[in-house]
Amino acid sequence: MENSDMECVPAKLTKRIVDEMEELIKQGWYANKSELIRNAVRDLIKKQKVAQLESAIKSDIQWGLYGK
Repeated sequence: MENSDMECVPAKLTKRIVDEMEELIKQGWYANKSELIRNAVRDLIKKQKVAQLESAIKSDIQWGLYGK
């Protein structure tokens, strides 16, 4: 059964990355490659948003302290 909220996004990965993904799946960390990739992308987006927020806060502090 296919979820209508899902979109297929083709990507090319190195054999080493695929081998490491398969090892994580074999160890039971993920059910399949799709789940692993979705989780990795969610984590990347979350980290990027935190980095952007931290940068904005630092800029606000800089402006508040020095007017720059």
